[in-house]
Amino acid sequence: MTKAEEIKNNPKVIRAWSMYDWANSVYSLVITSTIFPIYYSAVTSNEESDIVYFLGREFKNTALYSYVLSFSFLIIALVSPILSGIADYSGAKKSFMKFFCWLGGLSCVSLYFFTADTLWIGILGFVLATIGFSGSLVFYNAFLPEIATPDRQDRVSARGFALGYIGSSLLLIFNLIMIQQPAWFGISESSFAPRFSFLLVGVWWIGFASYSFYHLPSNVYNRKVKGSVLLNGYKELLKVVQEIKHQKALLIFLVSFFFYNMGVQTVMYVAALFGDKELELESGQLILTILIIQFVAIGGAYLFSYLSSKFGNVKALLLALIVWTIVCFAAYFIYHANEFYMLAFTVGMVMGGVQSLSRSTYSKLLPNTMDHSSYFSFYDVCDKFGTVLGTASYGLIEELTGSMRNSVVTLMSFFIAGLILLVVLLRNLKKQNNLRLQPQT
Repeated sequence: MTKAEEIKNNPKVIRAWSMYDWANSVYSLVITSTIFPIYYSAVTSNEESDIVYFLGREFKNTALYSYVLSFSFLIIALVSPILSGIADYSGAKKSFMKFFCWLGGLSCVSLYFFTADTLWIGILGFVLATIGFSGSLVFYNAFLPEIATPDRQDRVSARGFALGYIGSSLLLIFNLIMIQQPAWFGISESSFAPRFSFLLVGVWWIGFASYSFYHLPSNVYNRKVKGSVLLNGYKELLKVVQEIKHQKALLIFLVSFFFYNMGVQTVMYVAALFGDKELELESGQLILTILIIQFVAIGGAYLFSYLSSKFGNVKALLLALIVWTIVCFAAYFIYHANEFYMLAFTVGMVMGGVQSLSRSTYSKLLPNTMDHSSYFSFYDVCDKFGTVLGTASYGLIEELTGSMRNSVVTLMSFFIAGLILLVVLLRNLKKQNNLRLQPQT
């Protein structure tokens, strides 16, 4: 039995892979969705103004936040394809995943030093943490087709996201108790608790990832390095580019994913800021909203895994996008906390489903190949460039119109475009009689 065959559907390997979601999801919840954006908003604004000065220019604080996110994702979108080619050629996928994990974790630790007087530390740490998070995911996702057969990939992907939602929620709850009740921990300085929570994120991320790295295999296909790693990595990438050109279903899905994921990621990154600025919710209400999304998303990931087994991957994704479109339309008209909570419940249900199912759907569409990192780098490029355009357009529309509500309505067009392309993909798959994405029962 080869090494590749040995790890396929191995419970220990699947558990280790899933645990990385537990490890790194604390970044996406604490840093990008809850405590950091609220802390950032508090540090960069006062009763008189929400204008900040950075790199010699004035910015609205929320617009700068959107632009910084866009810049971070642009960087990783530019470098990940060539790094993925090198990883496939050299068999160093786990090493690259480790590097980005440590970069992200240590950058989160650096945010402990972010105060009103050190905006540059907050911006730089946030950028590097985002690059670390996004970069490690490229190689993490590329393990999926290596550790699970197509019939199990939906459920394995859902398990990873579910563990991520649970683990990140547990750390968030602890951090919230520390922030809300600092006296219990002997804390007297008001900014210490949120800053310490950023440090805990880095420690949690690196600490639990160590379990994943210990059990995940290295160099599954026993690749041998000959000659220039950079040159051969580039050739590996070009080979995959040529292969993708002839895979119509894969191309249609990538373009669809580019559009609808643009909407999903933007909603995730700016939800707290929308509630803060448009609905004037208190920080406690914003955190409750995020927790609702997190816990509902656990069920959502498994629900859509079940729906895909009954109706097929594409039809399950179509349902999710219809709901996302309705959510964006409804968001324009909400003005009260209870309405926001109801919308958050709906978002959680489809967020867990669409993220989990998108990853496994792409994995099922891949040809028989050993170049999983290179293939998943294109998935990641669509993810990151979509996020760049989504967050940048969100910030730009807010600056031009003065309202985040107009930005949210714009997101509807992204979901509609993705939905139309999925309908085209469904027709294409029927013509090809592609059994991998068909119902399993």
